[in-house]
Amino acid sequence: DQFDNLDKHTQWGIDFLEKYAKFVKERIEIEQNYAKQLRNLVKKYCPKRSPKDEEPRFTSCIAFFNILNELNDYAGQREVVAEEMGHRVYGELMRYSHDLKTERKMHLQEGRKAQQYLDMCWKQMDNSKKKFERECREAEKAQQSYERLDNDTNATKADVEKAKQQLNLRTHMADENKNEYAAQLQNFNGEQHKHYYIVIPQIYKQLQEMDERRTIKLSECYKGFADSERKVIPIISKCLEGMILAAKSVDEHRDSQLVIDCFKSGFEPPGDFPFEDYSQNIYRTISDGTISTPKQEGMRIDTKTTVGKAKGKLWLFGKKPKPQSPPLTPTSLYTSSTPNGSQYPIFSIEPVHYCMSDIKTGKPRIPSFRSLKRGYFCLQGPALEDFSHLPPEQRRKKLQQRIDELNRELQKETDQKDALIKMKDVYEKNPQMGDPSSLQPKLTETMSNMDRLRMEIHKNEAWLSEVEGKVAARSDRRHSSDINHLVTQGRESPEGSYTDDANQEVRGPPQQHAHPNEFDDEFEDDDPLPAIGHCKAIYPFDGHNEGTLAMKEGEILYIIEEDKGDGWTRARRHNGEEGYVPTSYIDVTLEKNSKGA
Repeated sequence: DQFDNLDKHTQWGIDFLEKYAKFVKERIEIEQNYAKQLRNLVKKYCPKRSPKDEEPRFTSCIAFFNILNELNDYAGQREVVAEEMGHRVYGELMRYSHDLKTERKMHLQEGRKAQQYLDMCWKQMDNSKKKFERECREAEKAQQSYERLDNDTNATKADVEKAKQQLNLRTHMADENKNEYAAQLQNFNGEQHKHYYIVIPQIYKQLQEMDERRTIKLSECYKGFADSERKVIPIISKCLEGMILAAKSVDEHRDSQLVIDCFKSGFEPPGDFPFEDYSQNIYRTISDGTISTPKQEGMRIDTKTTVGKAKGKLWLFGKKPKPQSPPLTPTSLYTSSTPNGSQYPIFSIEPVHYCMSDIKTGKPRIPSFRSLKRGYFCLQGPALEDFSHLPPEQRRKKLQQRIDELNRELQKETDQKDALIKMKDVYEKNPQMGDPSSLQPKLTETMSNMDRLRMEIHKNEAWLSEVEGKVAARSDRRHSSDINHLVTQGRESPEGSYTDDANQEVRGPPQQHAHPNEFDDEFEDDDPLPAIGHCKAIYPFDGHNEGTLAMKEGEILYIIEEDKGDGWTRARRHNGEEGYVPTSYIDVTLEKNSKGA
């Protein structure tokens, strides 16, 4: 009796499912934005150095660059988490929510139908009850009226009889309504018992199973939500380990040595300042053993030079004077001289790496030559019947499309001819159904159309063979000895790909070549093609066209090449005569693993 409450509860369950799906979606957006911001951060702080502006590769800088690379990989794993959550959790939740809504709607509709049916039974029972009650009242009134007239001495016998008849009628109607009420009551009680003990419990059981499945699905999604994160933990741990290894690779002594090697000037330290005695003029009579000597003049000059050297040494922390030695070249940043004059490298600079990175980032966009050709050919003159104004490949496609269209029209005409022949046979057997001669004009017109279409197909196939011959000659797909053969190597298969199989079928009967004698000689030199099946002629065929094979109705022929979609099959007689016959005229039986006639 809690149908409405269960309706609300199941709706709440679906709302909660969608609420969790919305939570997962927002979490996915957070992961995506987080990964995007991490990538932007890495891109912002990645070194962008040109070969002209290279810095010494300190271990701290290399470690920082490695950390940036690991952080970029970490951002990729956040994207993997977002993608996994979107596919495994969010997508699954949305699909399940849709299915859940459909199932819930179906169960609730069944419950409402059962409740409506029970209400209808109750109304029928209530109406029969009210009707029975009304008829009982009328019967009581009739009985009272009859008793009053029966006891009345002034009442006539006719009035008494009439009142008695009315009483009998009302009593009979009351009995009928009583029986109907009893039947409706029994029916309602049965339906009510069935409703509360069979129908509704079954519907509630289905709703319960549905709600339990929803709960299980939520549990699986909770687990999948955590698994999406747990799957990438090993890779994230490797990224963090890479950052720790990068931190451990920092070597302060090596960085200090790099700084020393980078800024080492190679100058000698300044010497001691000599003592300058200004009392020589006063004490001239002092002996030569004094500390002052005439060589002090020379020392004075050396002192100035030494002071100049000392001043030149301090340019790293002050104003740089004019260099007294050759200017410092970039080579001196990477090499140092040994006492014996040799040089050894100090830094492992890779200028080629940066040059290659610039080359890789440059992507010139050159228009496709094919598109230029296509635009060029589009500017040519008006279209010709054989499409010779088009390039070979486009011409081949156009011709193939036209041949396919003509084959479809030919198939329609063939079906129409078969239908007319069958109808003519029926008219001949049953003249009352129609005149067979009335179908002859239409049949003649159809045959004429078929001949015209065959000629068109043959003409287009000749052009197609010409185009494909040129293409095959350019691509060296055909041997020079097979140029005049009926079945050319390198023909295009019906699927549009080239094939080198010489046993594959051309699209129509062979055309008359310029040198038929040479063609016959070459064709007769080849071994006969093996039979792949046999056929029985359903209709006679005259075979007037070149390359076709005439046949009689009921004649048995060997099949040596199947129909390639053009409506022609290559067949052979017992005497070895070969040619093409219409596929619709024969009943084909192919044999598997056939090794020849």
